[in-house]
Amino acid sequence: MSSVFADLSLARRLERTEGRGNAAFVEAQARIDPHSGAIWKTCGGTAAMFAGVGSPITQTFGLGLHEPLVDRDLDAIERFFRSRGSAVSHEVCPLAGVDVYATLARRGYKPVELSTVLYRQISGASGASGASGASGASGASGAVNVRQARPDEATLYGRIAAQGWSEHPEVMPYIDGFARLSLVSATCFFAERDSEPIATAALFMHEGTALLAGASTIPSGRRLGAQNALLNTRLETAASSGCDLAMMVAAPGSASQRNAERQGFRIAYTRTKWMLDA
Repeated sequence: MSSVFADLSLARRLERTEGRGNAAFVEAQARIDPHSGAIWKTCGGTAAMFAGVGSPITQTFGLGLHEPLVDRDLDAIERFFRSRGSAVSHEVCPLAGVDVYATLARRGYKPVELSTVLYRQISGASGASGASGASGASGASGAVNVRQARPDEATLYGRIAAQGWSEHPEVMPYIDGFARLSLVSATCFFAERDSEPIATAALFMHEGTALLAGASTIPSGRRLGAQNALLNTRLETAASSGCDLAMMVAAPGSASQRNAERQGFRIAYTRTKWMLDA
């Protein structure tokens, strides 16, 4: 199997996948809650998402990466967000080039966040097969098993996902809502111990690339191998669906990044989120 290098071609593939995954989320939100105003559009090769004021999904993907960034397109993107009462945020890949950063700085944007994008080839992924069950890890009182979440389990899925963020109560309502919508727009899984759900994770697939997201484990279920089991099942599911590449996003230097690297993921690049106040 030939190597996949962290170059512009890979960056475009990864950013396109995450952008399409977020677009699917926005489309699901618009269907379920037509009054939310959720909408997305493409302008100059950049995908602009609105999922509500203050939502982490309300931002752009691929700015300056697929097409050269020009002021006319940036003007249109800024109007898209400002007309909805939102700040303007761009998740910018460094392979878009230093000119993109210079343009944002000139227009008054400030860097507010960093995120590391990681990737790995899927062929030969370890773990049990199947989208609906059968990944196991030994816990203190039994195995951790993985199964696919059912469409009628949105409330349970949202609750377990939110409990994994209990140390950050300010974001729990967002996580609950995101998780429920993920069940509509992606393939979602529970990790269970003694038949009780202790962790969640989601998988979105686009043109051969698998986006792994939504990882959350309740405090009492940590250090039992739940996320490793969920990772293996998602990789197997993606491989069986024809994907040859997986990606995930983590905070730079975080435990999540270290865990991903232990599982064979490599760092593709670190993005900067730029924000312009409304």
